[in-house]
Amino acid sequence: MPEISRAAQDSAANELRQALAGFRPRGDVLELACGPGTFTSELAGYADHLTAVDAAPEMIALAATKPGTDKVRFIEADLFAWSPDRRYDCVFFAFWLSHVPLERFASFWSMVRSCLKPSGRVFFVDDAFRTADELIEGERSSTIRRTLNDGTAYRAVKVPHTPDGLSRRLDELGWRFEIRRTAGPFYYGSGTPERVG
Repeated sequence: MPEISRAAQDSAANELRQALAGFRPRGDVLELACGPGTFTSELAGYADHLTAVDAAPEMIALAATKPGTDKVRFIEADLFAWSPDRRYDCVFFAFWLSHVPLERFASFWSMVRSCLKPSGRVFFVDDAFRTADELIEGERSSTIRRTLNDGTAYRAVKVPHTPDGLSRRLDELGWRFEIRRTAGPFYYGSGTPERVG
């Protein structure tokens, strides 16, 4: 796969932010896998109350330095073991779904459903970008090798979902999503479960 140009990344980022603004994540909002807070500050600007969850204390520390996050409730937790202590109007996650192993896909979405109020909505952002160098087990594998700036290599899950394939998977689990592509390899989706359990 070719590298993504800076112009394409900027165009896609602008489109994602416009889509998020159109979604209007108001009320009690939950951000899963907040990472370094790339979207946390924006979400805080929309939400009445924002809870952000991540497994890495280093990521939470970075997210907490973003503007407008002084009132965000941060929770350090492994999302595969975490259960919500309340229900939310909106659940948001960015660049996380592709890191959920396929064998945990259904249970992850069950957890997301358990986070929602009866009229709750979900918005996510992701990509299917994997470089040829990362595909150590071939294109069909969801295991890749990433290399840090210091040269350290590690293995990671990176499932190359397509919008159509993802829509089918979610439909089978009782979700209704509209998933759209942006410039470059990015896509975003907004939707609801058929019924909140």
